[in-house]
Amino acid sequence: MLWVKAFHILFVISWFAGLFYLPRIFVNLAMVPADSSAERERLLLMAGKLFRFMTPLGVLAIALGLWLWFGYGFSGGWLHAKTALVIGLVGYHAWCGMLLAEFRTGSSIKSHVWFRVFNEVPVLALLVICILAVVKPF
Repeated sequence: MLWVKAFHILFVISWFAGLFYLPRIFVNLAMVPADSSAERERLLLMAGKLFRFMTPLGVLAIALGLWLWFGYGFSGGWLHAKTALVIGLVGYHAWCGMLLAEFRTGSSIKSHVWFRVFNEVPVLALLVICILAVVKPF
């Protein structure tokens, strides 16, 4: 079970790297001048590749988390809260995919400031998840 836990942590870290960086690319995309199509296309290419790379990492992180859950059992309020946050992060990941689609079609109307705030969501989620998993406050 320790191998499962080690790989779960590895894939969680990798998935979060994507969750941290993709919205940062969105900040840059929102700031691209209208006449800079080369820069826009380069950022879209980077964002698309990152999204395609981070999706299987998230799937593996969640799959190994479920393996741990079924191996150790689902007990304690902290685990319920952590599970709710992970479900929220899956929604955040999907939302990133929809925002990427908006950028590809040119229909994104959100400002770079909005994306800067949006970029902080996984940071806060990770902070709370770490506290829940380590401290198990309830």
